[in-house]
Amino acid sequence: MSSSRPRTRTRPRTVLAMSGETRDAILLPAALERLARVADVQPALLVTDFGADDPAQRAALRDTEALFTGWGCPPLDAAALSAMPRLRTVVHAAGSVKHHITQEVWDRGITVSTAATANALPVAEYTVAAILFANKHVLGSARVYRETRTRVNLLAEFPGIGNYHRTVGLVGASRIGRRVAELLRPFDLRVLVHDPYLDEERAQALGAELTPLDALVAQSDVVSIHAPELPQTRHLFDARRLALMRDGATLVNTARGSLVDTDALVEELVSGRIDAVLDHTEPEVLPADSPLYDLPNVLLTPHIAGSQGGELHRLADAAVDELERYAHGLPFAHAVDPRTLHQQA
Repeated sequence: MSSSRPRTRTRPRTVLAMSGETRDAILLPAALERLARVADVQPALLVTDFGADDPAQRAALRDTEALFTGWGCPPLDAAALSAMPRLRTVVHAAGSVKHHITQEVWDRGITVSTAATANALPVAEYTVAAILFANKHVLGSARVYRETRTRVNLLAEFPGIGNYHRTVGLVGASRIGRRVAELLRPFDLRVLVHDPYLDEERAQALGAELTPLDALVAQSDVVSIHAPELPQTRHLFDARRLALMRDGATLVNTARGSLVDTDALVEELVSGRIDAVLDHTEPEVLPADSPLYDLPNVLLTPHIAGSQGGELHRLADAAVDELERYAHGLPFAHAVDPRTLHQQA
């Protein structure tokens, strides 16, 4: 929004654009009731194809001022926007908007908000749990205990066990990376951070030390990836960089699988030199014969770090909050800036 001065409240005409599965998952009756108080919306009308030959849909899109979008929203290209001459804003009840927001949206001066900040919270929580468990050698100690079924001499088996004064390296000061840094503050950990768009002052504000990437990898007991998926970040962790990791260190990836060279990672993990916690891989579903499923030093999860189950309702609440701000003529709390969108996931 160009001005922070509130206007008289209106109920903007709003259309839901997402998959049916998404609507059913994120918009519980209470959220729909609140949405109906904030906006003039038809909850039963769901757009999954902007070009559909449906008179009711065409009429709704012709008059809509706001789109309330989620996973499964089709791209807002020129053809789609031509059917929505009064569209002024898009409120996305999920994370990345790159799947449906096109240059034509920005060219028309349409504002965009995202619930990416809300979606970052469970990813950060998962990551912090992974970091603390990694330094406690939960995978290794559980394996030894399961195999021996007797008292485990932890100091002998895992002499460096524990989180006190361990070093954690965060690759990327994204929403998630920043939240991880915040959540790590109560612990006696040294936190390093690498981000090409971060300066010393902002790193210190996060409680972290700005560190060149290779130095971060070489010094960290746990390396956690929070960089966006961009052409320049593909295989950011290749064989050379993975080889820089300390023996016994753990790689945590809750970002995108493409940031890590899977073949190089498998080679390191099969050797047993490092551990890994992987919520994303490339490909996202690994082949059935991938050793990553069975390696004792790997925790492999099926893309669960992001909002799931009850956490999805936080996304709806965040999006309705934004639409309510729009209805009051206030600027979005979580507006998408097209000038920095290329830096984001």
